[in-house]
Amino acid sequence: MSSAISIPNSRPHNVVAASASPTTSTIHDRMLFRKDSTTFAIRQPKVLHPVENEDLRLLILENISQEAVKAFREQGFHVDHSTKAMSEDELVQKIGSYHAIGIRSKTKITERVLKAASKLLVIGCFCIGTNQVDLLSAAKAGIPVFNSPFSNSRSVAELVISEIIALSRQYFERAFEMRQGLWNKQSKGCWEIRGKTLGIVGYGHIGSQLSVLAEAFGMRVLFHDVVNIMPLGSARQVESLSALLAESDFVTLHVPELPETTNMIGKEQLAQMKKGSYLINNARGKVVDIPALIDALKSGHLAGAAIDVFPSEPGSNGAPFDDQLNPWASTLRSIPNVILTPHIGGSTEEAQRMIGEEVSSALIRYLNYGSTIGAVNFPEVDLRAITLEEPNHVRVCYVHNNIPGVLRQVNEVLSPFNVEKQYSDSKGEIAYLMADIADVSPSDVNSLREQISKTNANILTRLLA
Repeated sequence: MSSAISIPNSRPHNVVAASASPTTSTIHDRMLFRKDSTTFAIRQPKVLHPVENEDLRLLILENISQEAVKAFREQGFHVDHSTKAMSEDELVQKIGSYHAIGIRSKTKITERVLKAASKLLVIGCFCIGTNQVDLLSAAKAGIPVFNSPFSNSRSVAELVISEIIALSRQYFERAFEMRQGLWNKQSKGCWEIRGKTLGIVGYGHIGSQLSVLAEAFGMRVLFHDVVNIMPLGSARQVESLSALLAESDFVTLHVPELPETTNMIGKEQLAQMKKGSYLINNARGKVVDIPALIDALKSGHLAGAAIDVFPSEPGSNGAPFDDQLNPWASTLRSIPNVILTPHIGGSTEEAQRMIGEEVSSALIRYLNYGSTIGAVNFPEVDLRAITLEEPNHVRVCYVHNNIPGVLRQVNEVLSPFNVEKQYSDSKGEIAYLMADIADVSPSDVNSLREQISKTNANILTRLLA
């Protein structure tokens, strides 16, 4: 058995992976205020440390906000930062030495990558989507995945409004002609957007914000979603996608990439759209059948389109967007009144700053305290903070297979101690237990960890003290 690990009572200057426990994430934390005559005393949170005390290493790719990098380094983490994405082969070679990775949309975390990630504890997707990660394989490896589902909603909604106006006025084409030295002033086929109908497919965070902005421009708003949602303003939910397509002058897509949404806009759906209408896709590249869209544009059935996402996208800036990447790319580029942008929906300074803050905070909370609130593939579990008034406490973070009898085994291991707080939840085949144990001596820590790790359902056991 390895030697006993000291449980720190105060924060040394050179301790890695330490910060104050969160104090406002749950209702329990707000109950830490204690009234004492006419004043309020605040029970200070205790600093927690991974008992292994191994230097935590983070790999941050795809030019993620420097604010996030700064936040990680302030925790004492070692951070390697790159502006580019990595291929699967590159990740397999490098990821084995990292405890956490931060990516955006281009880096793919596959099952092969996860098998090579022997130390990986957590994945941060600094974007809305998580389809670039094999979520099931990550969960089975005990690795929660966090994203930022809200932070770039406004940026995408504003981009859609700008595309609606650009398409209806054809000023994308006029600007290109001016750059070529051609003066071509015209009003034919150019329209105000006031009084036109916008059809929103997917009335989530982006769709609902877009709804409010569009009504401010005097547009009539319809939306279709798989669940019944209370509309904002005067927007109206329609029962079917077909009904929305038939009534809308502009159709904009805001859905995740799922088997059910792949090619959800194909030849049949495009034919249901009004003649002279416009299609906008800032969602996922595979939700539109691009060859069918090309046919609808070339035939004149659609008056224009704006596409920000594609089935296959270049891995870095400066790379070609050509027929080798997507066989129809050159044809699509040649069609008038088609706006093509390089996946910039959430690419604003404001959105990237907020995404960096949100995802970095989630990763720090998990690495330092075990909280999985906000994880997309994992049970969401949290406990109120351990305070300075609770010495010799240890937090157990136990990821395990969701099978009968596990909690009995764990509680038998914990039975010699006073379990002050305990919470467990499951999601599919994966379950997660957090427990705060009192009066744990330094000599007990190694034994406690080894016994829990040897339970037959163990995936990952971490102790924080």
